[in-house]
Amino acid sequence: MDVLAIGDKVHDEARQGEAFSPFANDPNRYSKHFYIESYGCAMNFADSEVIASILNNAGFGATRNVEEANLILLNTCSIREKAEQTVRKRLTEFRKLKERTPGLLIGMLGCMAERLKAQLLEEEKLVDIVVGPDAYRSLPGLIEEAETGQKAVNVLLSREETYSDIAPVRIDSNGISAFVSIMRGCNNMCSFCVVPFTRGRERSRDAYSILHEVTDLVEKGYKEVTLLGQNVDSYYWIDEQKDETVTFAVLLEKVALVSPELRVRFSTSHPKDITDEVLHTMARHENICKYIHLPVQSGSTRILQLMNRTYTREWYMAKVDRIRELLPECGISADIIAGFCTETEEDHQDTLSIMRYSGYDMSYMFFYSERPGTLAARRYTDDIPEDVKKRRLQEIVDLQGQLSRASNEKDLGKTFKVLVEGNSRKSDADWMGRTSQNKVLVFPKKSMDEQLKGTYVMVKVTDCTKTTLRGERSK
Repeated sequence: MDVLAIGDKVHDEARQGEAFSPFANDPNRYSKHFYIESYGCAMNFADSEVIASILNNAGFGATRNVEEANLILLNTCSIREKAEQTVRKRLTEFRKLKERTPGLLIGMLGCMAERLKAQLLEEEKLVDIVVGPDAYRSLPGLIEEAETGQKAVNVLLSREETYSDIAPVRIDSNGISAFVSIMRGCNNMCSFCVVPFTRGRERSRDAYSILHEVTDLVEKGYKEVTLLGQNVDSYYWIDEQKDETVTFAVLLEKVALVSPELRVRFSTSHPKDITDEVLHTMARHENICKYIHLPVQSGSTRILQLMNRTYTREWYMAKVDRIRELLPECGISADIIAGFCTETEEDHQDTLSIMRYSGYDMSYMFFYSERPGTLAARRYTDDIPEDVKKRRLQEIVDLQGQLSRASNEKDLGKTFKVLVEGNSRKSDADWMGRTSQNKVLVFPKKSMDEQLKGTYVMVKVTDCTKTTLRGERSK
């Protein structure tokens, strides 16, 4: 299991089952320390920055060293069974540490905490604190309660909570890229998804607080923000002061206008909600990255209907066509599920063909994992054998590898504006950055002591693999 710090922004923005260990800039300010690991989507990483701010105000500093922590927190994900299994394993490991550390508290936060609620407290006795995604403000009080030996729980969902007034602590940040949450919850009742039950209904954060946070990041030298939401395209807020309706397209433009030097990304989009207005806004502003994550889930209209995705195969393909028409250089990625309930070989072939049609630059690919409490778990039988799911997933993975390589080969000889994020993961002799299309581009340093981190560089692509571009600085 890789360790991923909040600020260590990588090509995969929605990693599943990975963790980070944050560390406050001045840990000696605090007499008590917390250690936190976050699993799942980018929203969880952004939430952990909010949690860190709340805990700092309560007198806790962050630490990378779990041995010196007074409080261990796991910010969890319920999207797949594997993620939950990983968390359970970590809880077992931490319980052993708790047995030899008097006063140590262990807390579970996030979606898994919301879904399992009291089970972990009463049946398995693995944790002292259980806090859902809308109850992080109550953490200080819950910690005090747990310190008395009581089990502390708050998993109440909210129709209003957006944490808009809390300034996130950018722990372990690279100082270049930051997440900015613009909304919470989800109204799309996709039958396979547990998020509406663990994060509640959609509510949009007020635009003024978003712009204030972005402006503050720019003033601190950040060069890139990613606007986050379960479905950013359904962002909707009414500015009563100006009698103005702020849609996602309007918000996107407002953020882009904060500074021409600021790159703006967003994730995630639902195909039914991304509008021409958003695409035209992207086209108007050079600093809005030309990249859209457009989850397809399946290429079969029949399966899409069972998934309650509210679009057909043909409709999705038309949306891809529209993106290509208005944004010819736009990168597109997807989420894909293999082996959903009743999926036939014909349905599977439809998924492979829509992948070819869309020409995804990359995808997040999984086989179906039934989640208790979802509509699919209540309505359908998980009837595809695991070996069939794995075989179909492997075919999807293999095809995506071909598509990714073909996409990268199209970039050979082209020159891209790259935001340098730091050293290449494989060699300190190389820089690593990303293109507007969210592709990783590696290029050699001219000297080991040069300083390009956080700057824009023009790089000509000279070589590639299926995952990475390689180039030379353009003269």
